[in-house]
Amino acid sequence: MTYELAQVTPIILMLNVHASRVGDLTQPDAVATTPPVPMSGYHDGFGNWCTRMVAPAGRFTIRTDGIIRDSGEWETPDVGAREVAIPDLTPETLVFLLGSRYCETDLLSETAWKLFGQLPPGWARVQAICDYVHDHITFGYEHSRATRTAAEAFKERRGVCRDYAHLALTFCRCLNIPARYCTGYISDIGLPPPHAPQDFAAWIEVFLEGQSGGRWHVFDPRNNDPRIGRILIARGRDAADVPLSLTFGQHTLAGFQVTVDEVSAPAT
Repeated sequence: MTYELAQVTPIILMLNVHASRVGDLTQPDAVATTPPVPMSGYHDGFGNWCTRMVAPAGRFTIRTDGIIRDSGEWETPDVGAREVAIPDLTPETLVFLLGSRYCETDLLSETAWKLFGQLPPGWARVQAICDYVHDHITFGYEHSRATRTAAEAFKERRGVCRDYAHLALTFCRCLNIPARYCTGYISDIGLPPPHAPQDFAAWIEVFLEGQSGGRWHVFDPRNNDPRIGRILIARGRDAADVPLSLTFGQHTLAGFQVTVDEVSAPAT
């Protein structure tokens, strides 16, 4: 990411792989900048790793890369997973039942119950929500707007991956299903070319109970199909909790590139 900064500017980044995948890194994903600046890190309230820095005025580039070990297997659904009654939910899941900056559960609750309330609870109902959102919203980068909420995405029927995620997780929360927002990398590995230009991506995780107990399950209302090599960066209530870069000052994004490629395993 390359910025043109009008003045000395504090920046907070969320660009490192999430702690749940750090053990899979075979090459560290250290952040580097041009020109170099001092950096420090901390964990936010959701356990995401954040990097602080102060950038000089002028042209400033931020870069990170790494190599991560992945199973290489397609994501598989747990179609028998069940919803968990509110009294049985673990305390840390409860915040993901609430409305948040981009997810107006109060505005969409009646709509959610009308559309999905009569469906069998569990995995099938969450997948029905994702199917609906996938078909309801038209994707286009020209439709991107940083202030669009779930209710606005529902009304306008257009947006980018974050809008799909916000609307789907809002519907889930309205139906008393904990759901949280995720950001990271989604690869095109295993998909037929031509591949579209790559970008950071947003998806959701939903808390359901399967044979191994209650856990968070991945759903992707934007792509609505399994992937190989999904790499998590951060989780939160919605996009307001997990900005890839938070820039405290006037700036222009002059360049932006994301690349996720498969590399051959080293010889053993």
